[in-house]
Amino acid sequence: MNPIVNLQGKVGLVTGIANEKSISTGVAEACAQAGAKLIITYQNEKTRAFIEPVIHRLGVEDVFLLDVTKQETMDAAFAEIDARYGKLDFAVHSMAFAKRDDLHGRVVDTSADGFALAMDVSTHSFVRLAKKAEPLLEKAGGGALVTMTYLGSEKVIPNYGVMGLCKAALEAATRYMAAELGAKGIRVNAVSPGPLMTRAASGIAGFDGLMAAAVERSPMHALVTPEDIGALTAFLVSDAGRLVTGGVHFVDAGYNIMA
Repeated sequence: MNPIVNLQGKVGLVTGIANEKSISTGVAEACAQAGAKLIITYQNEKTRAFIEPVIHRLGVEDVFLLDVTKQETMDAAFAEIDARYGKLDFAVHSMAFAKRDDLHGRVVDTSADGFALAMDVSTHSFVRLAKKAEPLLEKAGGGALVTMTYLGSEKVIPNYGVMGLCKAALEAATRYMAAELGAKGIRVNAVSPGPLMTRAASGIAGFDGLMAAAVERSPMHALVTPEDIGALTAFLVSDAGRLVTGGVHFVDAGYNIMA
């Protein structure tokens, strides 16, 4: 009997790996263990050095430049995927950015340029990725798109600022794209992890306190790990999740349900 989460024969794109502790690293590991052929992207040559250990450990052969602020790099990456595989079964979007002042400051003080940059990198990049992936997912007979969100989309989180607005828009985009792409067999979902220490999280003031509160207040009194996030994502992109679309799926030991 085949395992429930089986990605044998599937080709998947995983973006956003910054180092070995990244959420995307856990996702890549889970998908690789389930048998997927992985494609990994990096933002620039400087950042590639930090992901080399992940590339080598997982035996990833296809590693492409993809800087979402430079559309030509996304175009080139997807053209290469098409040339090499002629299809794509799933793509994982795990990218977000906001200027430090906009992240820690008041939303009402956010500059127009800062707001636009945060929304472009954190939210619209998922829309652009979906647009590029759509024809390749169709060639595969359908597939899955997954993005990473956070509870700050619906609750006010200290020092999360404009990113809360970006995540709210990201979740709305997930629902709309799920409705638009469902007829083609393309599923779109968002995963919402509890707080965990990543390079991105280290830029949020007081994040240690958020993690401590998550342990104290969550029903299971535990912190999520990249492996936990990877396991859920692997399920969502597998055939086991074939009728799951348009949702925000929490993996946070139940923290989001607590008042």
